[in-house]
Amino acid sequence: MSKILLKNAKVVNENSIFETDVLLNGDFIARIDPNISDAHAKVIDLDGDLLLPGVIDDQVHFREPGLTHKGNIATESRAAIAGGITTYMEQPNTNPQTTTIEKLEEKMAIAAKDSFANYSFLFGGTNDNLEELKRLDKNACSGVKLFLGSSTGNMLVDDEAVLEKIFSNTEMVISAHCEDEGTIRANMAKYEAMYGEDIPIGMHPIIRSAEACYLSSSKAIALAKRTGARLHVFHVSTGIETDLFTNAIPLEQKKITAEVCMHHLWFSDEDYAEKGTFIKWNPAVKTKTDRAKLWEALLDDRIDVVATDHAPHTLEEKNNPYTKAPSGGPLVQHALLAMLQKESEGVISLEKIVEKMSHNPAKLFDIDRRGFVREGYYADLVQVDRNSQNEVKRSNILYKCGWSPFEGVTFGSKVVRTFVNGLLAYDDGVFAGEKNAKRLTFNR
Repeated sequence: MSKILLKNAKVVNENSIFETDVLLNGDFIARIDPNISDAHAKVIDLDGDLLLPGVIDDQVHFREPGLTHKGNIATESRAAIAGGITTYMEQPNTNPQTTTIEKLEEKMAIAAKDSFANYSFLFGGTNDNLEELKRLDKNACSGVKLFLGSSTGNMLVDDEAVLEKIFSNTEMVISAHCEDEGTIRANMAKYEAMYGEDIPIGMHPIIRSAEACYLSSSKAIALAKRTGARLHVFHVSTGIETDLFTNAIPLEQKKITAEVCMHHLWFSDEDYAEKGTFIKWNPAVKTKTDRAKLWEALLDDRIDVVATDHAPHTLEEKNNPYTKAPSGGPLVQHALLAMLQKESEGVISLEKIVEKMSHNPAKLFDIDRRGFVREGYYADLVQVDRNSQNEVKRSNILYKCGWSPFEGVTFGSKVVRTFVNGLLAYDDGVFAGEKNAKRLTFNR
């Protein structure tokens, strides 16, 4: 791969914004300096556009194997790089589930062939695979995933003795979906008795309630404190949960961390009337008050990471009545643009976006040489034009499922180019004919 010289970039990195040139050599960033010249490099003039470290998405569902009518590693990672996401961590609730080392490596092999973005996978914990989990090398993948409430794929872990053993027997980050199953089932029975199958979608955040989330996440946190486990709570969705996390110490010293997803920062329960099941997620999108408290916790560093929980379903599936419509939606192509929109509205700074979407996932999962614009690091970079109207419509959606919860929204920014390990993988709507994605390595 030849050298690429990026001229006149406005780099956002490590809490600063500065104008510079950046020289890429092969897979890596070779030099960062305001005045670089190299006769052997291909020159690309960014003309003052933003240059960000590639987004690291710690929670996606790319549906392969077994659910590929919804999406697959190739289609969804392609959409990801068009949205500035250069690295993802995919979840274990596929078919078959990723609950053995053999199945983990099978998914790695698919990604090695088909992925447009750098990749790793989470290993699924279950009620009966503790011995397999003990055999898993701590550098083999990004971490362990536990479903403490049932969701798509029904990988619920509800044996408390098993949970304690899992928390006590891995050095890896345990990422948890926290919703209390008993609360949800009782609520569902109540509303099924009232409405039958025609439960109004607006009941979703009442069925999968704030109480259900808090009961589960507080219990998981107490278990992590008791066992010394390293716990990362996925997709925090309620204001009350934010008080379970701390900003008193830096991320590197935290044993308990939190993630919020783009949809919980963008939508509220007032949007169910218009969007219906297209914003049906688990955990549910909740109130405007919850949303405001999530933003507050994100900005004051109680919440550490912004992710997507990208989870495509077909239009036919989502158009079912509430009780049959699956939860989840596609987000990787638009999450960075949505965050940049919030920056343009004065909600969050560019530096904080980069911290939450690039720096912190790299730190939290001990990822080797990614997530920052640094000499010697992998050249995962995103060029963003801040002055480009960009409407989301069916004709420009890249997800295999063909729809987006952001349809009709016009963003004020555009991803112009995405570099993956030094390869210009996406260039203003055109994808490279080759791939240069790599399996993540870790410093653990």
